[in-house]
Amino acid sequence: MPRILITLGDPAGIGPEIIDLALASGHLPAGFDFEILGDPRAGTPGKPDARSAKAALEALEEAVERLKTDTADAVVTGPVSKERLQAIGFPFPGQTEFFAAAFGVSDYGMLLTGDTLCVGLATIHEPLAKVPTLLTPECILRIGLLTAAFLARRGHSHPRIAVAGLNPHAGEHGAFGDEESRVILPAITQLNRHLPGVFSGPAVPDAIFREAARGDYDAVIAMYHDQGLIPLKLLDFDTAVNVTLGLPKPRTSPDHGTAFALAGKGHANPASMLAAIRLACELARG
Repeated sequence: MPRILITLGDPAGIGPEIIDLALASGHLPAGFDFEILGDPRAGTPGKPDARSAKAALEALEEAVERLKTDTADAVVTGPVSKERLQAIGFPFPGQTEFFAAAFGVSDYGMLLTGDTLCVGLATIHEPLAKVPTLLTPECILRIGLLTAAFLARRGHSHPRIAVAGLNPHAGEHGAFGDEESRVILPAITQLNRHLPGVFSGPAVPDAIFREAARGDYDAVIAMYHDQGLIPLKLLDFDTAVNVTLGLPKPRTSPDHGTAFALAGKGHANPASMLAAIRLACELARG
């Protein structure tokens, strides 16, 4: 049977709780082996420290080795504290970049998908002030093609993907910025050369997510992290899953953080973890 690894994340957070609840829910597909990586005793609920961060990192490193040696078919990663990991020498802004580096993959991307929205990110964990300089036709082309491949894998043979603008009103013909004409539109032209008729835009950012939510589009390509994640978490917080695109094996994660303030109090909601496990199963089987 396909084996799905599940890392605990930082054991001082809600990771151990939501994993136990998800596995006991009775709502996971049959025909899979689930294996938890990480030591729940390495952290005190609600009190993260270097020891709990180290345990989170060791679980991630073990997951990589298992995937590389073909003793596992997918990994679901529990929430970690980026601040705590970086304090012990973790050089990456997030788990997405960690897995891409571990597998030597440069053509990768972050996508979040829930019951209502599916959002690919042209830039990921970057300061907002840097986004205009980091945004290139190449990075939009990359996430666009990766998103289309993800949708095709899930049964959308001819997906409808909107590409958001960067500026208010999508720049309004240069009145509020020229990234739409200078960067985004050329990327859309290239995307439609690869996949004719799939991509449209640049779309007005404050309207396109409403259109996608009512079913006009299968996905939206957002230009930066919060542009895409604010509407997604507003509508799909309990069902959204973070997916790293471009890896040789599936990696998913719940769309929320460690929630240290909730840890150990019995209030953690396992819905996003459950969705992440179910999607990992779907992708591993596919």
